[in-house]
Amino acid sequence: MGASLYEPINVYKPLAPDIGIVDGPFEYLTVGGIRLPLPFTTRMTVVRLSTGHLFLHSPIKFDERLATELRGLGRVRHLVSPNQFHYAHIGEWARAFPDTIAWASPRVRRRARARHVDVDFTRDLDVRAPEEWRREIDQLLFPGGYFKEFIFFHKVSRTLILTDTIINIELNKIAEPWRTATKLAGMYHPYGEIFFGMRVPLLVQRGKANAAIGKIQSWRPRRIVLSHGRCFDADADKVVRRIFGAAGTR
Repeated sequence: MGASLYEPINVYKPLAPDIGIVDGPFEYLTVGGIRLPLPFTTRMTVVRLSTGHLFLHSPIKFDERLATELRGLGRVRHLVSPNQFHYAHIGEWARAFPDTIAWASPRVRRRARARHVDVDFTRDLDVRAPEEWRREIDQLLFPGGYFKEFIFFHKVSRTLILTDTIINIELNKIAEPWRTATKLAGMYHPYGEIFFGMRVPLLVQRGKANAAIGKIQSWRPRRIVLSHGRCFDADADKVVRRIFGAAGTR
C-alpha cells in the first residue's frame, strides 16, 4: 500500500491535562462512488470537560477496546462532526453510547443521506459555542465555501483543534503519485498549508476570513492538532502567522 499509520492506533495519547488524541486506521477518498487508491490517516481529538463528559471531535472508526479505555476517562457525551466530510463513524459511537449528543456541521445531514450512512444528528453546531462546553472550548466557523468547517480551541491547554483547514502530510508516509501531488500543493511537513480546496473561497470571502483569522490569532494557541498529517506540537503562534498570514485574505 506504500503508506504508514501513526502507530499505535486506537489508543488514547494525552497531550495535556484533559485533552488527548487517538490515531485511527486508514480511510480512503471516494469520488463519484469510486474509492481512490489513496489511503489517508485519521485522528480523533478527545477533551474531558469539567462535568466529566467527553467531547469527541471527528470520531474515528469505532473500536471496542478504545471505547473501554475512554469509559475510564469519563462519560462519552458529545460526538462532533466539524465539517461535512468527518461524520461517517458517529453513528457507530452513538449506537455504543445511546445517550450521546451527535452534533451536525453544515450540509452533513444531506451528505449522510446521499451516501446512505446511518447517523441521527440531534443538535446543530452554531457560531457560538453551546452551553455544554463554552467555558472550556471556544469555536468558530471557518469559511471555505463548500469546505468550511468548525474550528475549536481548548482554552486551558491552548490547543487549536482543526480538521481539514491545515494539512501537514509527512511525505515519507505516502507513496507516489500522491507524494508528488501533496508536495506540489504545499500541504506537507514541516510546512503545512491551508487545504487547497479552501484557498479560492477564502479570497472570495475576505471579510469572513479576516474575522476568523483574527479570532484564531487572539487565542494564541500553544499547539495545533490536525486530522491529517503531523500535528504542530510547538511554535503554534509562528505556524498561525505563517499559514494564515499568507492566506491572501488581507
